[in-house]
This record gives sequence, structure tokens and C-alpha cells, in this order.
Amino acid sequence: MMNLYSGTTCPFSHRCRIVLYEKGMDFQVIDVDMFNKPEDLAVINPHNRVPVLVERDLVPFGKYIDERFPHPQLMPADPIMRARARQLLVGMEREIFSFMEAIEKHGKSADKARLEIRARLTEIIPIFNKQKFMLGDDFSMLDVAIAPLLWRLDHYGIDLGKAAAPLMKYAERIFIRQGFIDALTPSEKAMRK
Repeated sequence: MMNLYSGTTCPFSHRCRIVLYEKGMDFQVIDVDMFNKPEDLAVINPHNRVPVLVERDLVPFGKYIDERFPHPQLMPADPIMRARARQLLVGMEREIFSFMEAIEKHGKSADKARLEIRARLTEIIPIFNKQKFMLGDDFSMLDVAIAPLLWRLDHYGIDLGKAAAPLMKYAERIFIRQGFIDALTPSEKAMRK
């Protein structure tokens, strides 16, 4: 059995839980208090951050789960599409997700981070006028990656306005997936009441 060290409201832990539930994996969640982290977390992960997945004595990083447990596949089978998906994920990390930490910390740069996220999400709205998910008709790792952010928009104080209706319909398609529902912690559920 795998152990997932997971922050109860950490969007990146949320992402990892979604992948594990989408794949129907057998795993145990170890909730980590982000303000009082257990000492063994620093031993397992030298960055002392969550999420951390431990399988036996292995602490895998990155694409491990999708490659080790390929069904259902969350990255495209076609090498060109898979490379495109990876490229998009890197871009999303740099241009969208990197700003989430500033909002979480409520620092001076939180308002600027909200504006950056809003601008980047506004840019991708037209995609959802034409397709069901980020890469077309199939749910993928890109959808997993953005789902925790979309869930937290109100919590983060990001208002996209009425023009974002296609994006919000897309978000609802993700939010009704069983893997997404199962991945929510009670604290995350409370973010959208």
C-alpha cells in the first residue's frame, strides 16, 4: 500500500489525491498539519513539502503514478500529444500555479497573484467553447492539474465574471467526477459552500 503525505487544503496534495482516486489506487492518506509538520516528512522529502507519495521504500516524484499505473491513462498515448501535454503542464506551472502560493500565504503579492491567475484563466476560456476537456474529449493530467485551482476560485477571491461561463461549465464536468469527489477533504469541501 502507498502512503500519501497530504496537506488537507494544499492544492498540490489535492491534485495528487485526484490522480490516485481516478486510477482506483489503494493508498492511505496521512494528513499533514502544514504549521506543525511531522519530523519524518523532512526525512522522506528534503524539501519538507507535501504532497509526498511513499511506495514501499521508494519516494517517487513527477510522472511516476501515471507511468507505473497506466490505467486509466491520464497522459495521451500518442508521443506527440504526450509531449504537448507535458509542455502545457510546464507552462501552467510557470504561468498559473506558481501564483497560488502567494495567495495561500496572504502576503503583499496576493492581489497581483490573483490578477495573474485571472488573466491566464481568461486566456484559456475559448478552449472550452470547442471541447469537453483540455485536450479534447478525454479527461487528462491537465484537467487534474487545474481542477484544485478551479475549485478554490471563490476561496482565493478570484472572480472571472460572466465571460468565464464556458470555463465554469468545464469545471463542473470535473467536479462531478467520482475521483474528484473522493479526493476532497472536509476542509476542501467547505471552500465552496
